[in-house]
Amino acid sequence: MKKDVSLAIIQSVVDSQKDLIIIFYNDEPILANRTFKEFFSVSSLEQYKSEFGSFVSNFVPHPSYFHADKIGENGSWFDAVLELPEIERVVSMMTPNYEPHAFSVGINKVEDYIIVVFTDITQTLIKRIMIENRANIDAKSGAYARNYFLQIAQSYQDAAVFNEKIMSAVLIQVSKKDGSSIRDDESALKALATRFKNITRQDDMLIRWSDDAFLLIYLVDTVKNAQIMLKKLDTISKGAEIKGIEYDFTLIVQNDGESIKAFIKRVG
Repeated sequence: MKKDVSLAIIQSVVDSQKDLIIIFYNDEPILANRTFKEFFSVSSLEQYKSEFGSFVSNFVPHPSYFHADKIGENGSWFDAVLELPEIERVVSMMTPNYEPHAFSVGINKVEDYIIVVFTDITQTLIKRIMIENRANIDAKSGAYARNYFLQIAQSYQDAAVFNEKIMSAVLIQVSKKDGSSIRDDESALKALATRFKNITRQDDMLIRWSDDAFLLIYLVDTVKNAQIMLKKLDTISKGAEIKGIEYDFTLIVQNDGESIKAFIKRVG
């Protein structure tokens, strides 16, 4: 009875975590958390074992990531991963719908038990690649480039679903009071981007959406909280005007079940 109670407590704890967690005993999976089962679309660990076979076969054989071919002769994948520098402990796994995700791998050994934690870093890796290619930033404003956001939009949507939130956006139309375009005024564009960034959180994204518009993307749990950002933007635009610049704000909140493509289409 005590053993059953202990396992139930452990299951409850790991189920509360957003990372994929699986525990092995003598190389055999004995416990997986809810996030792990949701990723592989199974209802139980037993179903996972019957449908997916050897665990290491989940790792996509991509040269940028750890996979079965990188395991030494007669070695275990656990030990092979631990021999790598921490920054290289990355694997790629696909959902049953063939959607690839990248994960950093954390491994802890406790006697004959091995606890493995997979942290989804898909979006982080995409950002890093874009940064290395200098393709993520709009040169004139310093905000994210539109093409960059469109590249990672699905990952951003996945993050929203994973965290049980919805995507929200404020389209910021910017113009000069004399009616001319701001597209070539780099000093004004940079000043605007800096001002808007000052109220954003770590996971928010300010994007140069067009010649005369920015888009602020962020995750919220309710429409009411989405409106808070709109109020903040309105306050800072009135608090200290940038000379000769006018603003117009439009709030767009993702509808229930709305795809990222449909959401972006509504943004315009």
